[in-house]
Amino acid sequence: MASQTKVIDPEVKARRVEIARKALRTAKWARIMTKWMITRSSKGGVKWQAVGFNGPKGQESYGIVDMIAIRKKHSRTKPEAYRGDLFEIILVQVKGGSAKFPSQAEVDRLLAVKEHHRADEVVLTEWKQGKTLCCYVVPNMTTPVPAVEVFGSMPTPDAATARTATKVLASSDGT
Repeated sequence: MASQTKVIDPEVKARRVEIARKALRTAKWARIMTKWMITRSSKGGVKWQAVGFNGPKGQESYGIVDMIAIRKKHSRTKPEAYRGDLFEIILVQVKGGSAKFPSQAEVDRLLAVKEHHRADEVVLTEWKQGKTLCCYVVPNMTTPVPAVEVFGSMPTPDAATARTATKVLASSDGT
C-alpha cells in the first residue's frame, strides 16, 4: 500500500509558519524580559544573577526549568555558615503570550526539582507584549505576586537611565 501524503494548502502552511514564528519571538522576549527583571532586582543590596537554559539556537531546551535566579545570602541563617557562603536559589519557568500554564503534572515536576536542588522557591513568570511581567509562586498560579516580593527592589527607570548614561559617558572619554 502506498503511503498517503496529506497535501497542505500553501496559504494554510504560510499561516502556520507565521504563527510558529510569532510564538518563538514571543517566547524569546518573555525570556529577555524575565532575565532583565531578575538581574536588575536586588534584596538587601545584593543583586541576582540569572542563568538561562536555552537550546542551541537560543530557543527552549529540554527540561522543566527555563532559568535559575541565584544570589548570595548575606544573612547568617545557620550558625556554622559564614556570611555570604550560602545561596538563595529560585527556579524560574517562563511563559510568553498565550502559552498555557503548567499542568498539575508539570507543577509536581517543578516542585520535585525544587526539592532535589533545595531551591527556595519556584516562580512562574508570564510576559505579554505591552503588559507588566507577572510572577506567580508555584503551586499558586491563580494570584500574581509582585516581582518586588520575590526578587526585591528594582531601580527606578530614571536612576537606571542615569547610571547607563554615566557609564556611556565614562567609556567615551577614554577612562
